[in-house]
Amino acid sequence: MKLHILPPSANSHGPLAVVKHLKLDIEIINAYGKTRTPEFLAINPCHTCPTLELDGDDGAIWESCAIMRYLCVNNEGGEDLYPNDATMRGKIDMVMDWRQTGMYTAIPAIAYIVFGMAQKDEDAKASFAKLLEEHFPVLLDVYLKDTPFCFSKKPTIADLAIAPSLTFLKCRKNFWAKVPEEVKEYQTRVLEAFPDVKENFDMLDGMCSGYDGDGADLEP
Repeated sequence: MKLHILPPSANSHGPLAVVKHLKLDIEIINAYGKTRTPEFLAINPCHTCPTLELDGDDGAIWESCAIMRYLCVNNEGGEDLYPNDATMRGKIDMVMDWRQTGMYTAIPAIAYIVFGMAQKDEDAKASFAKLLEEHFPVLLDVYLKDTPFCFSKKPTIADLAIAPSLTFLKCRKNFWAKVPEEVKEYQTRVLEAFPDVKENFDMLDGMCSGYDGDGADLEP
């Protein structure tokens, strides 16, 4: 199998961390600048990364959460990151779906300036307010209420879905300053639990922390 990633991409970091954690024999391919090529589109017509290219004629799987689930379910030791217990697995799935349909929807207006994609100031402010007023309280008061990780004493793929993407907020330093310390501490716990991916985590951190273009100094 081959895992096509964008090295600094938060969405690539979760699947990459699973591969490293489970010590899987999967080839890691840097797909930067290649996702619109005919060769890549033949694998994934949605031209997104990460993409897990399967062996033989089995095609491919894309979307980071789907890839993480697949890797855990089909490899020895996967239950360490995606427990077999049905209730626990259901809660992890719930958190991952919340990340995709709730929390992450607030990220683009705030952070995609780092990719050179212009964003309206009012949209960035509204998205950050939603994080502060809606999404972070759910994360802290529900998912992390009694445990250091989401519903768990140790990190799972739910945490790998959430924590890397929080780094995006650093591209607006005044926004990052307003992120609750408990959220920052949670992110640090998760990232430190996967030292084999530190180089990739640091790529995104450097990209976002070093951003000084339009909107970098916007007040939330």
